[in-house]
Amino acid sequence: MKLALFDCDGTLVDSAGLIHEVMARTFVHFGYDCPPIALTKSIIGLTLDIAIARMLGKPHVDDEAVAMTAHYKAIYADVRDEPGMDVRLFDGINLLVNTLAAQDEILIGAVTGKSRRGLVHVLETHGFAPHFIVSRTADDCPSKPHPAMVSECCDETGMNPADTIVIGDAVYDMQMAKAAGATAVGVSWGYASVSDLVAAGADSIADHPDDILKHFPRG
Repeated sequence: MKLALFDCDGTLVDSAGLIHEVMARTFVHFGYDCPPIALTKSIIGLTLDIAIARMLGKPHVDDEAVAMTAHYKAIYADVRDEPGMDVRLFDGINLLVNTLAAQDEILIGAVTGKSRRGLVHVLETHGFAPHFIVSRTADDCPSKPHPAMVSECCDETGMNPADTIVIGDAVYDMQMAKAAGATAVGVSWGYASVSDLVAAGADSIADHPDDILKHFPRG
């Protein structure tokens, strides 16, 4: 048995454009300049309040970061529903998830800095909800790279971290996986560079979703 734990933003779906648009509007609302998209991409994967504090150069989450987080969450759904803001799957992800789901010896889950509501929307929109039997979000656990998301998914499914593979595009995913004792697979189609993923502890790099299948037994 193997447990596959997928990050969401930057791994399953290309959501950087949407996240940046909501972040930009939030910053402007609070009197800041629009942040560069590179800065937004650098924090994708972190829990939102920590991400905003880091973008502001703050050493910790303060009242302003909390207020900005609340505003971001309040406008997110409306921005997401605007024309041109749809979030698509990366090429090959649909086939990958369905291939893994067809094998009884593989369990699939999600570990994400998104809210639970946001994760559910993505999984339901793309028909993945029946396949993901376990998940941990920003509503459930400390922010990545803390290992709790992985550890709790392992506990819930009765799987050992040694039999768990974390797939993600962020350095935080790699660090979280290694801290939990799981295998870390970085994906090159996301928002972090391959060199940064390797430096963060990636055991291997997938250049295409098909490359991930080699880590799982064939049914």
